[in-house]
Amino acid sequence: MLKPSDTWSWYYDEQQCSLMLNLGEDMIFKTNLVRNKLVDCAFKENEFTVDDASSYQTFKEQISGLELSEPRQAELALYCVAAKRFHKPVQPKSWFFESQIQGHECPEEGDIVRMNNQYSLGYFIVLEVGENASLCASVDLDEFNLTSSKALQFGDSIKVMHDRMVDANAILHHHRHIAMVG
Repeated sequence: MLKPSDTWSWYYDEQQCSLMLNLGEDMIFKTNLVRNKLVDCAFKENEFTVDDASSYQTFKEQISGLELSEPRQAELALYCVAAKRFHKPVQPKSWFFESQIQGHECPEEGDIVRMNNQYSLGYFIVLEVGENASLCASVDLDEFNLTSSKALQFGDSIKVMHDRMVDANAILHHHRHIAMVG
C-alpha cells in the first residue's frame, strides 16, 4: 500500500508533457494533467504537502468501497490530489450531462456522485466543491462518453453543476463487504 511521504515532490516534465510526482526510490507517478490544464505554480518543483497527504487519505478512504484493485485506488487518489491542487479554474461543462430531478444540493469533497447523458452513466468523485458546481473525476475504468466522439478516461476531471449530480455514496456503502470477526 502506498503511504504519503514528505519526501515526495511534484514537478512538470517537459519530455512527458505532464505533471509528475517523484515518490522516491526511483519511482515516478505520471498524472493525467497536461500543460494547458495546469496553474502556473505547477511548473516549478512543489513539495507534497500535509494538505496533499490529507486529501490523499480522504480520497483513498472514499474510493476504498469501489471495485478497484489497490494499485488502481492509489492511482485514482493521486490523480485526485493532483487535480485538486494544480488544475486550472475552469467553467462548468454541465451541458454534457442530463439535469437530475433530485440533483445533489451540495456535495462534499470526496463524495461519490452519479451522472449520466444519452451516451453513458458513470460515477465520479468530488474533488473541489464550489457554490453551484464542483470539480469531479471519473472513477470508472470504462470511459465516460461525453459525445459520440469525446470521452473522459479513468481519473479525468471535469467541472459540473450540482443539479447534474445524484448522490451515490449510499450505493457504495450498500456494496461494501462486511467482515465479521468472531
